[in-house]
Amino acid sequence: MKEVFVLGGTGFLGFYTTKELLKKGYSVSTVALPPMPAEDLLPSEVQCTLADINEMTDEQVVEMLKGKYAFIYAAGADERVVPAAPAMKFFYEANVLPTQRMARLAKQAGVKKFVVFGSYFSHFAEVWTDLDLKRNNGYPRTRLLQEEVAFMEGEGTMDVMSLRLPYIFGVMPGRMPLWTMFVEQVKGKDIVPVLDGGTAMVTVQQVAEAAVGAIEHGTHRSCYAISDTNMKFTEFNQMIVDMLGQTETKVTVVPLETMKSAMEQMDAAEFEAGREHGIHLADTMEIQNRDAYLDPEDTMPILQYKKDDVRAAIRETLQKCIEGLQ
Repeated sequence: MKEVFVLGGTGFLGFYTTKELLKKGYSVSTVALPPMPAEDLLPSEVQCTLADINEMTDEQVVEMLKGKYAFIYAAGADERVVPAAPAMKFFYEANVLPTQRMARLAKQAGVKKFVVFGSYFSHFAEVWTDLDLKRNNGYPRTRLLQEEVAFMEGEGTMDVMSLRLPYIFGVMPGRMPLWTMFVEQVKGKDIVPVLDGGTAMVTVQQVAEAAVGAIEHGTHRSCYAISDTNMKFTEFNQMIVDMLGQTETKVTVVPLETMKSAMEQMDAAEFEAGREHGIHLADTMEIQNRDAYLDPEDTMPILQYKKDDVRAAIRETLQKCIEGLQ
């Protein structure tokens, strides 16, 4: 039986990935930050250590990883964090340096496969060159660097793959979905302004299946921007409105210039307060005015994750958010 180490196995993505690995016949161990989100969250056969792996010595990590076939890096900071400026330094220290260290130590311990949970903003930073997301925004730039340093650390004996993840839906015991903030933005509003773009979406189960697929079928230095469903922001926000039962609320597409001007002012206010978004709010508006769509056929046949009911997962997620706000 092959052994897989999951960093962040009690988190949203790590939890589902751990369950999928067990289903596929792997043995699993994990290190995750305390506290445990729910009692008896993980099956008893999972070796779970609640600790900060960044506080362990190199020798402790290597010893822990000996005999492991694969390492899944399901940890790090995403773009919702608004750190002290400069944001690039924060995300470099939160995502790049720890990933590089873990990849180096995993290879030293004899691990053969290493999967990074990244972001689809890396994909669009490469594709939408006119926005120059790589130079001006710390989050996508450091996500790209995170991939690159992990690839380089793996050269020779360890295959390193990146999953570039879009919007993800699902629920788990003990944790509130991160989509609560979107529900709060719609709740009680007569008009919900949105931009004309859309986004790729997956369920958390598909992320788990794709992670196992990367271990089993991925190739070194490959980036897989996974997707299932592409959806306009108008439809997504209308789903929130419908779930809230707000029959009089109107979801309205507004011009980019209207939203961008307000966001530029908010960016300036954040800078003045000493904070900086990983993706500047004005650039976020540019992104949300485009269709950040992905073709599932680019990755689904390779990683062999299955179609899923994304809209049902959205409704389940929104229901838990709404219940949490009551």
